[in-house]
Amino acid sequence: MRTHSPAPAPALRQARLNLLEGRDLQAEDIDERLARSWRRSLAAGLSPTERLSNEDNLSGSELQRSLTRNHDLVSHSRPVMEYLFEQVRQSQSMVILADNRGVLMHTLGDVDFLGKAERVALMSGACWHEQHRGTNAIGTALAEASGVEIHGSEHYLERNGFLTCAAAPIISATGQLMGILDISGDQRSRHPHTLGLVNTAARMIENRLVSAACQRHTRLHLHTHPEGIGSVAEGIVALSDDGWIVGANRQGLALLGLAAVDIGATPLFRVLDTRLEQILAQAQRRPQQAVLLHRHDGTTLYGQLYADIKAPVSIQTPKEKPASDALTKLDTGDVRWRAAADKARRIAGKPIPLLLHGESGVGKELFARAVHETSPQKNGPFVAINCAALPENLIEAELFGYAPGAFTGARKEGSLGRLREAESGTLFLDEIGDMPLTMQTRLLRVLQERQVTPLGGGQPVNVNFSLICATHANLRQAAEDGHFRSDLYYRINGLTLNLPALRERTDFAELIGKLLEDLFPEGNLHLAPELLTRLSNYRWPGNLRQLASVLRTAVAMLDDDETRIDWRHLPDDLTDELSKAPGKPAPAQSSQNLDTLSRVAIQQALESCRGNISEAARRLGISRQTLYRKMGN
Repeated sequence: MRTHSPAPAPALRQARLNLLEGRDLQAEDIDERLARSWRRSLAAGLSPTERLSNEDNLSGSELQRSLTRNHDLVSHSRPVMEYLFEQVRQSQSMVILADNRGVLMHTLGDVDFLGKAERVALMSGACWHEQHRGTNAIGTALAEASGVEIHGSEHYLERNGFLTCAAAPIISATGQLMGILDISGDQRSRHPHTLGLVNTAARMIENRLVSAACQRHTRLHLHTHPEGIGSVAEGIVALSDDGWIVGANRQGLALLGLAAVDIGATPLFRVLDTRLEQILAQAQRRPQQAVLLHRHDGTTLYGQLYADIKAPVSIQTPKEKPASDALTKLDTGDVRWRAAADKARRIAGKPIPLLLHGESGVGKELFARAVHETSPQKNGPFVAINCAALPENLIEAELFGYAPGAFTGARKEGSLGRLREAESGTLFLDEIGDMPLTMQTRLLRVLQERQVTPLGGGQPVNVNFSLICATHANLRQAAEDGHFRSDLYYRINGLTLNLPALRERTDFAELIGKLLEDLFPEGNLHLAPELLTRLSNYRWPGNLRQLASVLRTAVAMLDDDETRIDWRHLPDDLTDELSKAPGKPAPAQSSQNLDTLSRVAIQQALESCRGNISEAARRLGISRQTLYRKMGN
């Protein structure tokens, strides 16, 4: 965060003219960060005097999808925004939340200022990225990833010159920029402390996000003074069971001398002269009190452990374990997934159809089966049908059954059909959007009448089953376009749940751990921290299905005495993709480089363990015999 005294308007106009005429901007004329933003605006092809259209604004449905995608950001920001707005009410101002693309998600403002704001599209759904709006606090805070203030004529577009704006970034528990918090108002109402106010409010939102995203982890709350724990200035660090840092707010990273890239790649003992189990022991002796901690550079900190958002850890009073069901066993901590599971529990066993929406591979059938096993029908059958995999000429017979001799090639004893097989259980129709329209008509009749009539005649048969459907398609749009029956859509859409894509989930490390435990329950397998970080940033187009396949292959590539999965265990195509992605490149795969890396890793482990072979082998994920062998090479 940095405040500055805005240059006089005439000087700014002359500096802008120099830029447009190809002359360089001088440091004495304009703030360097503002100069960078102006240059980016010019490079984007923007003219300071042009009037922009609103064609980049999101439509109502697009805005709704964006709000859904940014649910956690919006829900945790709104209470803080309401508090912030109370501080600036009646000052010709508004409080704005934007996502990480610069799209405005939520606004609060004085009524007499909103009219002016709407004239420059300062409203929900509008995009204020620098490429569209030039230099402005929201777009420039995104570009610079830090708090900024843009006042009056500092705006690149002259039509925004009546504004004064201060914005600060909101950072996630894993160091990703989630959005921007902004106060915009009439330039005559500028106050020198506005940027500080916005930055403090952004930190409040970050603390709420970190606590929510990491509520299944042990959290270490830090401050340089014990009284600072619990304040907006506290640091928050989320820890895995074995003491690795898996999440943090910015203040937590700063207090430990770390950066965002260190999340997922740093054990606590690397920065503090103690381990998690020692802090737990101290917390047991002195519950409710801050523990004195020391960084390796001698800096003194105070910390307090929390297991949930309300109460400090107390080993003397263990918490009662929550009731376990099939959905709980799949829950690895993602807030959106857990919210979907909580809603599904509420309707399990009730005559309300469930519609699951999500990309291919996100685990819709796994989720559906868990809902079935959580419901009162768990002892009944779970019948899964992939509507996209059945040939169109067979789907009717497959679903509804047929009488003996109903058609050429039919079995002489006939067939019950999958719908009747689901009696007293759950019918799961996957990719229902691919069901032919003629079959949709018959399915609708079955759902309305609760009766099935087999092909070839015969008496209707009563059926009783719970219905779960799944699709990756937008069924509402398909119904509007005439590709899916609208009456069937509303019949199966009792409750729609959106399952997040893998790249959107906040529990990647926990998912990895659960999948490895399922694949190899007798071993204590884990990923190299730097590999875990790179995989967590991968786009995963195949979602959970792709991740499970990658881990299955990696486990097969391990030597008998290995417990640590590293780069050399990955499929070559994934290694190539990861090496091309932004960030730290994948290690070179030549044997010479691998040998060098191996020797360096062994040397570092032995030094950190002071020559203790057993401890070094444990940290490296190999046996003592393998370590001796590698030391002898």
